[in-house]
Parts: sequence; structure tokens; C-alpha cells
Amino acid sequence: FNSLNHDMTLPEFKFIWYMEYSHRMWGRAVGLAYILPAAYFWRRGWLSRPLQGRVLALCGLVCFQGLLGWYMVKSGLEEKPDSYDIPRVSQYRLAAHLGSALLLYSASLWTGLSLLLPQHKLPETKQLLRLRQYAHGTTALIFLTALSGAFVAGLDAGLVYNSFPKMGERWIPDDLLAFSPVLRNVFENPTTVQFDHRILGMASVTAVTALYLFSRKIPLPRRTRMAVSSLLAVACVQ
Repeated sequence: FNSLNHDMTLPEFKFIWYMEYSHRMWGRAVGLAYILPAAYFWRRGWLSRPLQGRVLALCGLVCFQGLLGWYMVKSGLEEKPDSYDIPRVSQYRLAAHLGSALLLYSASLWTGLSLLLPQHKLPETKQLLRLRQYAHGTTALIFLTALSGAFVAGLDAGLVYNSFPKMGERWIPDDLLAFSPVLRNVFENPTTVQFDHRILGMASVTAVTALYLFSRKIPLPRRTRMAVSSLLAVACVQ
């Protein structure tokens, strides 16, 4: 209100406040929905030794995620005497918050599926090993693309150029490396951040498509084929 939205009404403020409040309450509910049953299963002796370690790690990650969220929001409330820009949270903390959420979700999903679905015992052929390595590489690329999206959001970089595939009238913008030192552009230059996100997004779709085509050449179980086909469909929708 003091820095930007001088004409904000109380109902408008309440809408933003309840959005933030709901997000916090939902996060706490998620934590309780995970930690309380985990403690119950532990006490009943239903968790194996390896699973106990995984449950502890996931519980710690749940708590860390909440702490990181508070740390992120705090950066948007700090006075920045050398900045006259729109108040916003740190893009670094936003990326860390999103990244930890993706890790938590992926690890929880992986743990759940490993318990619900029996693992296929496939012959370790050279093609299968290559497919697994390529799948891991594609996963890392998608994760990096998602993190770059957090930098786009944190810097409002999506507002800089709204044309595709060109950025304005050029394939490569003039101000791509406007900041010094050069590495600073990757994380703080809105133009570079949007450019990188575009490249990473196209690279991710290409990698997923190549993974799908490569998987068609290998005899795989039906469940695996469904997973690869679903990955391609979701990549296209995204």
C-alpha cells in the first residue's frame, strides 16, 4: 500500500490476505496429514528399517519446506533502500521454495508408488540401461526448466516479451547480456531469464519426445509404456 497500491480498498486487501492465509493453512494441513500418520505407522511397527529412514527424510523436508516458504515471503516485506521497483519476493528464495516442493512431491510419489506397485524385474540390456540414463537426464532437464520458471515469476520476466518464437522483432534480444558481470544476467536480467526459460522449455519437450521415440524400440511392460506416453502427452499440454 505504501509503495505501490495507494488506492487499495480494505476488501481488496482482504482478498490478498485470505489467499496468503489459505496457502499457509493448506501447507500446515499437508504437514499434519503426512507427519501424524507417519508417527502412527512408526509406533505400530509397520515401517521397515529402510522405510523409516525415508519417512524421517520426508518429514524433515516437509518442515524445511514450510520454513523456506516463510523465508521467501519475508524477503517481499523487507525494505530495500536502493530499490524503487515493485515490491516482490527474492527470485532466489522463490526458486528454492519451488525446488524443494518439487523434490518433496516427487519423493513422496516415488515412495508411494514403490509400495503400491511391484517393481518389474527386467533384463539389464544395454538399451534399457541407456533408456534409464536418458530418463534421468530428462528428469534433471525438466526440473531445471521448472526452477527457471520460478525466476521468471520472481522477476516478472514474462511481461518483458510476449511474442513467440521471436522476442519482439529479434531472435536474440539486444539486452540479453546487459548486466555485468555476465553471470548475473542468468539470474537477475528479466530478458535473459525469459530467454533461458524458453530455451529450456523447448529442450525439455524435445528431450521427452526423443525419450518416447527411443522407448518404442525397446520391449517394455505395459505400465512403463503408459508412463512414457503420458509423459509425452503432459509435455505437449504444458
